[in-house]
This record gives sequence, C-alpha cells and structure tokens, in this order.
Amino acid sequence: MRLFSILILIFFSACSTVSITERKQLIILGDDVIYPQAFKAYENFKKKNKLIKEGTDYDNIQEVTENLKKAIRTFYKTHNKPDPTSNFRWEVILIDNKDMKNAWCMPGGKMAVYSGILELANNNNAIAAIMGHEIAHAVARHSSERASQGVLLDFGTMALEQLVLGRSLSGGNRRLYEYFANFGLMLPFSRSHETEADYLGLVFMYIAGYEMEESIKMWERMSKDGSNSQPPEFLSTHPSNRTRIENIKKWIPEVKSNF
Repeated sequence: MRLFSILILIFFSACSTVSITERKQLIILGDDVIYPQAFKAYENFKKKNKLIKEGTDYDNIQEVTENLKKAIRTFYKTHNKPDPTSNFRWEVILIDNKDMKNAWCMPGGKMAVYSGILELANNNNAIAAIMGHEIAHAVARHSSERASQGVLLDFGTMALEQLVLGRSLSGGNRRLYEYFANFGLMLPFSRSHETEADYLGLVFMYIAGYEMEESIKMWERMSKDGSNSQPPEFLSTHPSNRTRIENIKKWIPEVKSNF
C-alpha cells in the first residue's frame, strides 16, 4: 500500500495546467531538473554540427524567432498571466544540413532549424508556422510531461507487479504489457502533444502578425514532399499531415476570433 500512497501523492501534488488550452497535465520533473540537462545537451549538439551563422536564411530565422518571442511576452503581460517563457534562455541556430527537414525547440527555449526544411518553409510566414509549433512544445512543457509520464509508467509497472500480480512481468506477458503501454498510452499521448503544439503555434504566429493560412500551404507542401512519408497515424507519434491540415483550417477562424 505504501507504493499506492506514493502514486496518489505524486498525482495530486504535480498537477498543472497548460496555458491557453487549459489542458490539465502532470509534471513531476520540474524546470530545475529538465533545463540544465537540456542546456548541456544543446551545447554538445552545437559542437558536433556545422552551423550557418550569417546570410538571408539565418537573418530570417532570427527575425521570425525574435518576433514570436516578443509576441508571446506581450500576450502574457497584456492578459496579466504568468509567462511560461520568463525563465527561458532563448537561442536559435541554423544547421547546415540540406537532407534533414526538421526543426525543434528544447525545454527552456533552445532551438534548431535544419537548412533542409527551408525548402518547404520558404517564406517568413511558413518559418513562423514551424517555429511557433516548436516553441509551443516548450511553452506547454511537453518534454517535462513526457519524462514525468515515463516515471509514472515505471511506478505503475511496479505497482502492477507488487500489488496485483505479486511477481515480475516477464517473457510474453511483459512484451504484451509494453505493446499496450506504447499503442494505448504513449503514442496517443505524443499525438495529443503535437496537436496542442499545432494549435498554440497558430496562436503565437497570429499574435506575432504572421499569416496563419500559410501554415496550411506549408503542410500541403510537406504532404507532397517524398522525404516526408508517414506511417499510419495510429502507429505514429505525430498526427497525419491530412489531419493537421483539417485541424488548422478549423482553428484559423477560432484563433482570429479569440486572439
């Protein structure tokens, strides 16, 4: 029963709310744990990759990111709400890699854009869509939430083994358990994060003055790009491009009305 009591204590002490979407989330591992690890990994990453430090693409990414940062700060100040980015140590780098079509934002505002994605995000509105989405992951503390969920899953497995089964899972039973944990919990959870980041990203790019409609065109280009092939949605950590486009079309009027 002691393990069960610990789980209950964790659950009630670690509940928080995602700003703007108001979704309830569970955060066990705080910024003081996650950020130092992220910052260290970011510095190591920079040392191992070729960076572009000047030119039009570099300037555009810096400009768009700065506009998004200012818009986010202004939004929370205007609405008298705590700013989730107040303890960020913002930085964005451009990686010289034409083959990689990706961008990301670590906890605490450490960002990277691969030069390959600029073939698809080929204007500042599209860059804002990409960067708004990635920043949204950090604002919503998705990495901390996923790490916390992993801790809870480990505790849950221990509880199942000790309190219910009275023995450790092994062989086929463990594989079956891991299968249902992955497809029934982890993958849908990851897709919900991506969907939330899509919505928040729209909000951020809109209040920064960028055209949300360009995000639809960008995902359409993603869909046509051969390097962006996707598995079936239920097997993926991300929603399908089609689902994303449909969601964005639905959200644009809502964002314009509410923000």
